[in-house]
Amino acid sequence: MKQRIALALLPPIWALLIRLLSATLRFEDIGEPAAHADANPETRVYCLWHRSLLSIAYHFRKRKIAILISPSFDGELIAQTICRVGYIPVRGSSSRGGASGLLGMQRVLGGESDQRCNYAAFTTDGPRGPVYQAKPGGVKLAQQIGGGVGIFYAAPDRAWVLRSWDRFLIPKPFSTVVIAWQPPVPVERDANMYALEAARQAVQAALERARKAVEERIQERNGGTRSKRPLK
Repeated sequence: MKQRIALALLPPIWALLIRLLSATLRFEDIGEPAAHADANPETRVYCLWHRSLLSIAYHFRKRKIAILISPSFDGELIAQTICRVGYIPVRGSSSRGGASGLLGMQRVLGGESDQRCNYAAFTTDGPRGPVYQAKPGGVKLAQQIGGGVGIFYAAPDRAWVLRSWDRFLIPKPFSTVVIAWQPPVPVERDANMYALEAARQAVQAALERARKAVEERIQERNGGTRSKRPLK
């Protein structure tokens, strides 16, 4: 009964709060223009760190993006919330049930399900971390469909940082979210296990470069003061 009540009440409330908060945010893209998603139409798989999720949740809502969501009850709450925001949830996990999750992503990207999407997004250090440690799901999906793995990181210049495993970011109203893009990481269709691991490491390195670029830009925006240092 408690779960039914939570499912009836929490997703619509959370979705409304996301819309209200996001309406106050501004966005700034940094990095090479050639690395942006719009400049790489063949790249349909994107990876980001888990803590960035809320910062860009409403910003990309019209791009028909599928997101891999845990099959747990908490995952069901999140899945119903992001449906209301404009995303397509695919149930699965990078740890348990990973194969079925990737198959589901492949189906929605290929138009083999009721809902067709243009992109797949992986919070690649989720759902439980460790923080900033990329898992191989995005690389494996890119191998299956081609186009490589796109990389971006996003953070607001003013935020509340939760004491969670991912140091989750909640943007403060009227803050500016800085988004850094990195060139897509190529993944060959015939890549063996060693090449896939090398691609995973390249994804992690690119995400960390993007994170560093965002933190440096935030420090510039905030005048380099200690009270508004980069969000760790």
